Amino acid sequence: METVEEFLAHSIRLEQEAALRFGQLADAMDSCGNKEVSKLFRQLADYSRMHQADAQARAGFREIPEMETVDFKWPGDESPETAAIWGTDPFIGRDLALEIALEAETGAFDWYKNVLDTTDNPEIRALAKEFVAEESGHVAELHRWIALHKAGKPLPMEITPF
Repeated sequence: METVEEFLAHSIRLEQEAALRFGQLADAMDSCGNKEVSKLFRQLADYSRMHQADAQARAGFREIPEMETVDFKWPGDESPETAAIWGTDPFIGRDLALEIALEAETGAFDWYKNVLDTTDNPEIRALAKEFVAEESGHVAELHRWIALHKAGKPLPMEITPF
């Protein structure tokens, strides 16, 4: 990551793609009547859109580069917060949905942490540190939900804002 603008372009795309995929997963769950899992994915999509708006607001006056899909530097084929497409399985249960969400949020945490650990740019470091803290909260919350689920306890009716 060379510039703050490049970092923000990646952050905006990361959250945009996370919102899109969580929305697709929610739609798939709605179509097969799996309302509980749909609600979880829909809420995660909403939070990704909020984080995207935050990243766009941070871009403010900056000129963010227009990048093609191949220009993004991700550890895999997709943005690291893009949830697994196999989550569209109509028979998926809450346990697997939570694992898919955890994997996506952990991917985002790992990506931001790598940027934080490898950048020499103090501005990027400051932003990455904030994003690492945010994603760390997401991961911790999902671990809490998984523990509640495994203990047979109800999950919160609404997701705690990240």
